[in-house]
Amino acid sequence: MESAAALGIRGLTVRYGDAVAVDDLSLTIPRGQTVALLGANGAGKSTTVNAVLGLLRPAAGQVRVFGRSPADAVRAGSVGAMLQHGGLPSEARVGEVLDLVRRSFPTAWPLDDLVVTAGIEGLLGRSVDALSGGQRQRVLLSLALAGAPPLLLLDEPTSAMDVEGRRAFWTTMRGLAGRGHTVVFATHHLDEADAVADRVVVVAEGRVVADGTTAEIKTGVGGRTVSFTADPARRLDDLPAVTAVTRRGATVTLATTDADATLRALLAEGGLPDLEVRGATLEDAVLSLIATRRPTPIGVPR
Repeated sequence: MESAAALGIRGLTVRYGDAVAVDDLSLTIPRGQTVALLGANGAGKSTTVNAVLGLLRPAAGQVRVFGRSPADAVRAGSVGAMLQHGGLPSEARVGEVLDLVRRSFPTAWPLDDLVVTAGIEGLLGRSVDALSGGQRQRVLLSLALAGAPPLLLLDEPTSAMDVEGRRAFWTTMRGLAGRGHTVVFATHHLDEADAVADRVVVVAEGRVVADGTTAEIKTGVGGRTVSFTADPARRLDDLPAVTAVTRRGATVTLATTDADATLRALLAEGGLPDLEVRGATLEDAVLSLIATRRPTPIGVPR
């Protein structure tokens, strides 16, 4: 059991009536990784998370969590989850809810450490109904951690947080990863995935279309952007290898499949003030992969 992967999914297929939400999806996540699940709305990310938690019955395939079935893993306290539409009981205090949840696990996270780790100092005596959006997310995190789970599943965990709250939340996640927890999260904030994840899995139409580090994902898509200051009258549409031209005031940004060819043509026509050349961002790469909607061999499945 000790050598089993934190999460093993093989041939997972989930249908809602005639609609296929997850289509023959396979994925293995070793212990200790921090993995981002990325994709558009309806890609199958939340459905996959629900299958891992045993909240739905798949049409085909198998899910194993530390070598156990999802139901057995949840009963053993091996999995903690923050779901996208998670709620808290009204007319209760935070400390009461947390105490109730901690009592349901055979081995609970020590309360004082849990409060500090989840960042809910000063909230135990507060009514659940008086929490802000960011505070509610923090309390939901404390409930997900209450059983000291080695695997943590997060579905859009920072959706109600401001910038400062998001930064603090991911500092907490890095700390958990440092303690050996496996963290799997779905998010639309691609800057979070780029900064935090050891590995990125892109899902489109219920299938994995890319799997690798953020650097592998960005390199695999290819293409660069060239930005500089230009006269508004300067024609740029007929430059070699340019696939898109964007103007914002005096700043021009060119998307190109061959930066060297594009730059040679530009320099032949004159100088390029404020020149900047960069590779594809994670957002560029994910949007490109989603647009193609077909499996792409980027990275090495782990």
